[in-house]
Amino acid sequence: MLVLLPPSETKAAGGTGAPLDLGALSFPELNPTRAKLADALSELAADVPASVAALGITPRQADEVARNAELWTSPTMPGLRRYTGVLYDALDVKSFTKATLAKAEKRLAVASALFGVVAATDPIPAYRLSGGNALPSLGTIRSVWKPVLEPVLQGIEGLVVDLRSGTYSALAKLRPDAVTVRVVTEDAKGNRTTVSHFNKAYKGRLAAELVKSRSEPSTVEQLMRVLSKAGLDVERTGDHSIELLTGDGVH
Repeated sequence: MLVLLPPSETKAAGGTGAPLDLGALSFPELNPTRAKLADALSELAADVPASVAALGITPRQADEVARNAELWTSPTMPGLRRYTGVLYDALDVKSFTKATLAKAEKRLAVASALFGVVAATDPIPAYRLSGGNALPSLGTIRSVWKPVLEPVLQGIEGLVVDLRSGTYSALAKLRPDAVTVRVVTEDAKGNRTTVSHFNKAYKGRLAAELVKSRSEPSTVEQLMRVLSKAGLDVERTGDHSIELLTGDGVH
């Protein structure tokens, strides 16, 4: 089983790992594209106004451009610790035991505009690049990744649980049997609407439960059992889709 998480705009600073070495990352087939993007992003950082425009940030966020300028020289840390924010707070990697971390290495991966996809322990630097951005020298991130990333992700064996946001889903389609998860709330009349505010928190909780599970589901039925046993209110809505109902106190 592989749970595919969305990345976060925010990244933890610093790290104790050696500078970026593409040879140390999982999915080596992606390295030529990773190198092309990293070179383009670090070169663009020499022009702060152009970087600000391309990245869709404000001049007050110029420190993000500085991170990109140091892509090849700054320290690294494992992907699951680099990404921060609501989903990763709910995932709570810091609370994982050594055994749980070992499972996370095998069961979790993160979609990335810069690296395509990274495994939980892949050593990466802090950077700023979003799936909806476009770089002057390369075009849209989607056009760069789609022909390269799609066959790699579709070649992943076993059950795939897709928790990516729409922006990152657009970078590459998964196999038709990948399981999608929709976080919803239900009103008194039984009408369901997609949750936006706590969406990331619920997905982080779901991912954490799948990592901690002693059993590793290989079918949608087994997936449903693991999540229900963990106290999550889930319902199957299609052959390869489930809904997670809010209301269990995750905030």
